[in-house]
Amino acid sequence: MTINFETEVSEEILREIFADLPLESTAGKVAEAVLDRTGCPYEAQINLLLTDDEAIHDMNMRFRGIDRATDVLSFPMLSYPAPGDFSFLEDEENVDADCFDPESGELLLGDIVISTDHCRAQAVSYGHSVEREYAFLIAHSMLHLCGYDHESVQEEKEMFSLQEEILERLGILR
Repeated sequence: MTINFETEVSEEILREIFADLPLESTAGKVAEAVLDRTGCPYEAQINLLLTDDEAIHDMNMRFRGIDRATDVLSFPMLSYPAPGDFSFLEDEENVDADCFDPESGELLLGDIVISTDHCRAQAVSYGHSVEREYAFLIAHSMLHLCGYDHESVQEEKEMFSLQEEILERLGILR
């Protein structure tokens, strides 16, 4: 798995919010756990951006038409016939070759954008660690990149159950 990790916030802010949390390796551990749980048969690649509320507010407005900051945005590269169903990638006639990195051969899943401001505030609000909130946001977004959503009650139940299962399996608890 490759994570193209970027940050738009200063090192000082990252240390203030996350202390010594190994951000890249934590993201990798959670992303791999999601891919394992969903049965993704490919090595994958994602882009992960840590930003602030101002920047994520702007993205939320530009890309979703929602005029407020949010905790995480997901930009999937693929449209799935069903959540976590990667079988359509085997049908060469229906698959865009651009969904695989030509150099590494990895499946390009998409982009994750996390607001460090929201991550810190929600950890406090929910009474758990910043590590738990960060891991939750990555698990949530990775499931979106694998075709899951929470538009209906049933979809939400399935997606949120998977998030909790994955985080429990990793020992990242509330």
